[in-house]
Amino acid sequence: MPSPTQVVALLKAQSIRHIRLYDADRAMLLALANTGIQVTVSVPNDQLLGIGQSNATAANWVARNVIAHVPATNITAIAVGSEVLTALPNAAPVLVSALKFIHSALVASNLDSQIKVSTPHSSSIILDSFPPSQAFFNRSWDPVMVPFLKFLQSTGSYLMLNVYPYYDYMQSNGVIPLDYALFRPLPPNKEAVDSNTLLHYTNVFDAVVDAAYFAMSYLNVTNVPIVVTESGWPSKGDTSEPDATLENANTYNSNLIRHVLNNTGTPKHPGIAVSTYIYELYNEDLRPGSVSEKNWGLFNSFGVPVYILHLTGAGTVLANDTTNQTFCVAKSGSDPKMLQAALDWACGPGKVDCSPLLQGQPCYDPNNVVAHATYAFNAYFQKMAKVSGTCDFKGVATITTTDPTHGSCIFPGSAGNNGTVGNGTSLAPSSNSTSSGCLSLYFRGGGSFTNSVIIGILLFSATLL
Repeated sequence: MPSPTQVVALLKAQSIRHIRLYDADRAMLLALANTGIQVTVSVPNDQLLGIGQSNATAANWVARNVIAHVPATNITAIAVGSEVLTALPNAAPVLVSALKFIHSALVASNLDSQIKVSTPHSSSIILDSFPPSQAFFNRSWDPVMVPFLKFLQSTGSYLMLNVYPYYDYMQSNGVIPLDYALFRPLPPNKEAVDSNTLLHYTNVFDAVVDAAYFAMSYLNVTNVPIVVTESGWPSKGDTSEPDATLENANTYNSNLIRHVLNNTGTPKHPGIAVSTYIYELYNEDLRPGSVSEKNWGLFNSFGVPVYILHLTGAGTVLANDTTNQTFCVAKSGSDPKMLQAALDWACGPGKVDCSPLLQGQPCYDPNNVVAHATYAFNAYFQKMAKVSGTCDFKGVATITTTDPTHGSCIFPGSAGNNGTVGNGTSLAPSSNSTSSGCLSLYFRGGGSFTNSVIIGILLFSATLL
């Protein structure tokens, strides 16, 4: 996973103003100091029981992870646990206590007005979600949900909800059309209609969000807003996941972003955009489970885009090479014969323009196989738009964030070549990084594109995966 310094460099480069951390990593919070970026920190599930049973433990957590960093680090929210009711049901009885204890510690430090407290829920706690008007929360959780919603009301906080139309579609056994899950346009006769309200639904996302609103109203709560804390679509799957594709992932995320930015709202609350986190920024190659579990990211682990978002009319977000500098070079210590064979392929079947390597040309010197292979490898990598897998050459090539341009030999992708390279900040994972992580993008509706797009990052520690 990228280092805290690299993550903050990315945030600054993209003018990102919000970030959500899965925990309260000290190094990350220190790196975010004096940036003005608004930060949501989280209480990990493995700390929830202790905090929910002890006011003092909660106060110590706030002192260590919040008070120690403000005001230099602009912490604005605390997420207490994640999908506790479904992922850690034995902690459910202390969830509301944990929220209250954390909030009390903020009150004691006069921080409660600037820092909100909530907890993300899986949408699976909503039963009979269609038609939305008949939806209700799983009644077995009423002893938790009722006081939880009252807590949100009394503190002016919001309901955090994870919404995954991909899973709804996969589990529907063909009942949910793919176009309905992907926000694709539907003819009027294909729209889903709530027979009680006569509201028309054109996508799964809106239906789930409205189901949550109706479920809250069933418990007499009508003034708590919803923030979608996770949503996305995997770009690759195994044979049992045929709809986890690049095109579908691009379609879903692009359409969702446009939906939020246009302030479309939902049928129940038209014109009121639902702030949303896109899951996730980076693929997780080391994550266990199915192929799709590893492929929710917009970028691979080197910071190379998996696909480019289709945001016609709105600009682009984290598209193309926002990592600024990624190059393909010959791997140190490689067999010279393998390098020569790869060089010959790149300049032949690979159709790379290797004329700069000819004697008397700018990249002839140094005249050795490593230097020439590096130029050819990078030219092919850039030509292929840095697509995953195009910097390997049977194991003798590797990606770097150091520009190999030297003297008058300008490498493709270098600022000296096309002016696209930024300030040289490395945004790919550091070479000694061993932790995996997932980062999600946060979009908030309203205003112009550049002002309304707020990208937040959700970091999971490797031990929780």
